[in-house]
Amino acid sequence: MSDTAEQSAGQAADEARPEQLTEAERLLRRRARRISAYRNATRTLARLGLLAPLRERLSLLDGADTLYDLDEPSDLYGNGIVEALEEKVAGLLGKEAAAFFPTGTMAQQVGLRCWAGRTGNPTVALHALAHPEVHERDAFREVSGLRPVHVTSEPRQPTADEIRGFEEPFGALMLELPLRDAGFVLPTWEELTEVVEAARERDAVVHFDGARLWETTVHFGRPLAEIADLADSVYVSFYKSFQAFGGAALAGPKTLIDEAKTWRHRYGGAVFQQFPTVLSALDGLERELPRLPEYVTHARVVAAALREGLAEAGVPWARVHPEVPHTFDFQVWLPYGVDELSEAAIRQSEETGTALFINPWDEKGPGLSMTEVYVRGAALEWTAADVKTAAADFVARLREVSG
Repeated sequence: MSDTAEQSAGQAADEARPEQLTEAERLLRRRARRISAYRNATRTLARLGLLAPLRERLSLLDGADTLYDLDEPSDLYGNGIVEALEEKVAGLLGKEAAAFFPTGTMAQQVGLRCWAGRTGNPTVALHALAHPEVHERDAFREVSGLRPVHVTSEPRQPTADEIRGFEEPFGALMLELPLRDAGFVLPTWEELTEVVEAARERDAVVHFDGARLWETTVHFGRPLAEIADLADSVYVSFYKSFQAFGGAALAGPKTLIDEAKTWRHRYGGAVFQQFPTVLSALDGLERELPRLPEYVTHARVVAAALREGLAEAGVPWARVHPEVPHTFDFQVWLPYGVDELSEAAIRQSEETGTALFINPWDEKGPGLSMTEVYVRGAALEWTAADVKTAAADFVARLREVSG
C-alpha cells in the first residue's frame, strides 16, 4: 500500500473509537500520524523523497535542462538519455560498461544469472541478511534459477576465513556494501580486500550489491572507482542515496553488460520511456553525489550527540550502532516497546515541529526496539547541542507515555 493510501486509510480509521479498531487499522492510523507529523515538522535530520507529496517530488526535475539537452529526442527502449546515464555511471565506477534497470532486484538477478552461465555454477554465496534473502521473496531461487547459500548469519560482514572454509563450491560471492539489515555496516578496507582475494582463490567471481556504494568512500578512504575495481560487477541504486524516482545500474565488463541488456529485455525491463527517472538519477549524480561525504561526516556528529543525549537524559540503556556510523545511516536501539517509542516520536514532531525519529520502530525482543536514523542535507544545520536537546525532549515524552 502506498504512503498516500495508508494515510487515507489512517484518517478513515481516526473516525472510529480506539476499541473498535483492528490491529491493522491501528497501525495504519499511527503511520498516517507519523507521516503527517514528519511533513509538518520544521526541523528533521532528513527530508525523504519517499514520504514527500507528488508536487514536491516533481520539483526534483526543476532545472533539468542543465542535466541533459532537452531538445534531444526522448528515449525509446533504453537509448538516448538512458545510454548517457549508463556511460556516466560506468565512468564513475571505473567499469567498461553499465546497463540501466528499473529495479535493483532485476539488475542483480540478471547480473548473477549471466555470471552463472560463465562459471557453470548457479550457487551464489551471500550473507543471510543480504537484501535478496530478506526483501525479495526468494527471487533468486524462484525466478532466476540461482541457488543462494549463506556464508554467515552474524550481524557483520563475512570474513576471509569464512569464504576460504565454506564447505561447498560457489560460482559467485555477493557482498552487500553496506549491509543494511546489520546496521549499514562495512568491513575495513583490509578486510574487504582479503575477502575478495579469498573468493578469487576459490575461482569465484565477486559481485558487489552496492545499492549504497556511493556512501562508502569516507569509511574506506578510497575513491569510488578504486572500491568498485575490487569486484567483477557492481550494482548501484539511484534512489537510496540520491532520492531519485527509482532505477538502478549494473556495471562490469562490456561482454557481461551486453548479455545483461538481452536479459533485461526478457525480464520486462526494456521500458518504453524512462526519461523522468533517468533525469532524477542524473540530478542525484550532479547535486547529491558530491555532498555524500559531508553527510557521512556529520552523521558521526549526530550519532555521538544522540548517544550522549540519551545517556544524559537518563535512559537506562541505549545503543547507537555502529557507534561510529560507516555511512550516513545507522540504528538506534532502546529498551522500550514499539508503541511507547512511536507515540513519543510522533508527539515530539506534532508538538515541537522537531522530528528526531522519523522512521518506524521495530520490535527486536520483549521491551526492546530499533529504528533507523538517516542523516541528509537537512541535518547539516543541526549542531551536537541541538541533537542533545532533541534527545532530552524525546525522552521526556517517552516517560510521559510509558508511565
